[in-house]
Amino acid sequence: MGSADSKLNFRKAVIQLTTKTQPVEATDDAFWDQFWADTATSVQDVFALVPAAEIRAVREESPSNLATLCYKAVEKLVQGAESGCHSEKEKQVVLNCSRLLTRVLPYIFEDPDWRGFFWSTVPGAGRGGGEEEDENARPLAESLLLAIADLLFCPDFTVQSHRRNNVDSAEDVHSLDSCEYIWEAGVGFAHSPQPNYIHDMNRMELLKLLLTCFSEAMYLPPSPESGSTNPWVQFFCSTENRHALPLFTSLLNTVCAYDPVGYGIPYNHLLFSDYREPLVEEAAQVLIVTLDHDSATSTTPTVDGTTTGTVMDDADPPGPENLFVNYLSRIHREEDFQFILKGIARLLSNPLLQTYLPNSTKKIQFHQELLVLFWKLCDFNKKFLFFVLKSSDVLDILVPILYFLNDARADQSRVGLMHIGVFILLLLSGERNFGVRLNKPYSVRVPMDIPVFTGTHADLLIVVFHKIITSGHQRLQPLFDCLLTIVVNVSPYLKSLSMVTANKLLHLLEAFSTTWFLFSSAQNHHLVFFLLEVFNNIIQYQFDGNSNLVYAIIRKRGVFHQLANLPTDPPSIHKALQRRRRTPEPLSRTGSQEGASMEGSRPAAPAEPGTLKTSLVATPGIDKLTEKSQVSEDGTLRSLEPESQPSSAEGSPSEGEPSQTWRDQRRLSSTSASGQWSPTSDWILSWKSKLPLQTIMRLLQVLVPQVEKICIDKGLTDESEILRFLQHGTLVGLLPVPHPILIRKYQANSGTAMWFRTYMWGVIYLRNVDPPVWYDTDVKLFEIQRV
Repeated sequence: MGSADSKLNFRKAVIQLTTKTQPVEATDDAFWDQFWADTATSVQDVFALVPAAEIRAVREESPSNLATLCYKAVEKLVQGAESGCHSEKEKQVVLNCSRLLTRVLPYIFEDPDWRGFFWSTVPGAGRGGGEEEDENARPLAESLLLAIADLLFCPDFTVQSHRRNNVDSAEDVHSLDSCEYIWEAGVGFAHSPQPNYIHDMNRMELLKLLLTCFSEAMYLPPSPESGSTNPWVQFFCSTENRHALPLFTSLLNTVCAYDPVGYGIPYNHLLFSDYREPLVEEAAQVLIVTLDHDSATSTTPTVDGTTTGTVMDDADPPGPENLFVNYLSRIHREEDFQFILKGIARLLSNPLLQTYLPNSTKKIQFHQELLVLFWKLCDFNKKFLFFVLKSSDVLDILVPILYFLNDARADQSRVGLMHIGVFILLLLSGERNFGVRLNKPYSVRVPMDIPVFTGTHADLLIVVFHKIITSGHQRLQPLFDCLLTIVVNVSPYLKSLSMVTANKLLHLLEAFSTTWFLFSSAQNHHLVFFLLEVFNNIIQYQFDGNSNLVYAIIRKRGVFHQLANLPTDPPSIHKALQRRRRTPEPLSRTGSQEGASMEGSRPAAPAEPGTLKTSLVATPGIDKLTEKSQVSEDGTLRSLEPESQPSSAEGSPSEGEPSQTWRDQRRLSSTSASGQWSPTSDWILSWKSKLPLQTIMRLLQVLVPQVEKICIDKGLTDESEILRFLQHGTLVGLLPVPHPILIRKYQANSGTAMWFRTYMWGVIYLRNVDPPVWYDTDVKLFEIQRV
């Protein structure tokens, strides 16, 4: 039968289903088989031939028929899994049923009355009607998930058969050890099977159905309580699924082994269509959803450095119930870490390669899923995090992240990407090694829309952050605290900043310390505290190599004097706020000599009007997001609980900044009848007195007269002479006692867990357009908006 005929027959069956008012018996195979037996429809056909309005109509008007359709389709998948799908016909039936369920499931999830349907058992339906059988009947959801798991390791359907002789001795599905059929070499598996296009396509269709099962989460509104686990994921990742380990490994290895370049030959992808990419995308999406687990509420395995002979580290206490999270947290072999890190770095760098040889490699689109995966790896497996920071390989992750941040800074539809990039850098910056690694010279010249500079990876990071703050869009303001916290965390380790970077840091201080900016919100002064902390760390701990920064501080000394003499009287406050009404510009663009951007770079563009984006929940403030630790003499970290804060010579940087509770802030400032916040003299005094200016003022007191003397003596206007003097200068014994280094480490909390859940599902919703699995269904986890 031709494909046009089979489409016609399928469409007729759909029409019959939507027009029948009477329930059709489950035993009426002649009727139900029309949906899957003789048809050869693609998933796109199924979406076109089963319109949303008709699914909803059946749901409302003849619910028992929709229930039977789902039940029969699941039954067919279970039969296929039982038999092992030896004939072409059986394979076709399994694919058709999985496409049909992918189409229908979102409409079951969007109706609260139907939500329990898959978790109920279907009494007596086609089970021979025996009463005693129903006692241990599984809920439909469980039967469906176990069938999908079995089908993903089905010889000659989704994996290669190991038997090469006659059909009779085909592998018995029940005794098959799926660990011998892992899809790709990598973690815990050395053998790389021959690529097989058909198997990849079949896996992809089944993974799409699996992802659709998991997507029930999209139909529940975000709430603090939704730390409650997704029942589909919970069951699938439990010991009930005998394929949990090989499937976890297959997904991870498929993603990390993927090389979109086309076997290293430029332009090769133009000759061969890459059928692997859709599978890799699907695998990445399924993987991050199975790992959606709130680590703040669960115990994570400890890091004790023990290693055992197995792939998974058994020495740790039993981890979370979710086996995927458990396995991920217990990977511990160096070669496995190397494989994962190299794979993720290769894929994240892929969009950057485009800029050297345009179109030479296939451009991948799933970098957001990869960033979520990288985040999960670092968050759940501390040994992996330490491995990443042990070598300069971490820079292969850093550079692509900075590239994405810089590229997306003007695009309203990519706020989520900006956040996850910054979160990852915040997590890394809590470790000393990250700061140390940043001193490596930056020579890779990825064309980026930033000023040209010669320097290190630290320079790259600060120059990109400056660009985000001064020329990103308004909705990025909540990230400023995070960006500067990262710079504070790495600052004690930065050996030598370039002149371009030093000027950028001082430009930020200038912009943040204008009176109208300081007085226009209750939080803005925190940014000045962070920058002063950066300068103090560098002066106290890295003075020797940082003559560029010292010179910039001397040149801009007026800014520090202005801060020390900040007006606090009501008329001045009033005047500053008036000035603000005239200039609503978020930050001064002037005063920072931009210089030419790098060759070959394109300016960061805003989103095209009409671009779809999904809403995100708010992220916790920096004080909730991080925990303060003090670096001891021997380099170990000691957590600082709010009540035990040492008051150092600097007036303790830990005081007048984010840890000062919101309540105190409210008490000292007044809120007018309209609910508009306004600054008061007391409020300004409360933090002005804590500005850590002593170290810088002492530096200026010692060095400014000496620099002025050189200029007068030599009639100098040339900075190189002054820089030479500063390079050899020393302030030993002249500065206040060095303050202890404070690091603000990311700490897991339910606020970020909820943010990750909405972000991840938003990405999955927007990326699945062919077929549009969730489009136009009533999702509740986020709103779909147009830019």
